[in-house]
Amino acid sequence: MESLDKFDLAILKELQTNGRLTNAELAQRVGLSAAPCWRRVRALEESGFIKGYYAEIDRRKIGLGVLAFVRLDTERANSEITKKIEEAIRKLPEVIACHYISGTGMFELQVVAEDLDAFSRFALNSLMHLPNVKDLHTSFSLGEVKASHALPLGHLKK
Repeated sequence: MESLDKFDLAILKELQTNGRLTNAELAQRVGLSAAPCWRRVRALEESGFIKGYYAEIDRRKIGLGVLAFVRLDTERANSEITKKIEEAIRKLPEVIACHYISGTGMFELQVVAEDLDAFSRFALNSLMHLPNVKDLHTSFSLGEVKASHALPLGHLKK
């Protein structure tokens, strides 16, 4: 699948809003019959536009009241050390997102914890023991203004 048409965009928009729509519901919402809609969804999945489906869980309801943003600084790193850091970070379930960043630091992590004490233990026992870590700079979320997994699609309109 090389380009997206209006039906593909409509499918992506609807599935971002509700990934549990039945094919019949989705087809009706985007203006297609069921079979072509199903084929388009499969093509979007196979071509990597749709990476998966999941349930969004409220972290607070499961006792993860702290969301921290951690900038991780490293000593000078080569590609081998960087790969080791990446592998170690991927194994930490408390780290829910990790990005390479520009400016000060090498990685920006999003970390969840039950409370500040649990975060402190995690930082000291796990993050500070990652390979080649020099320093951590942490900011805590004081309130969520917007959190969305939905990506803007307006720039794709033909």
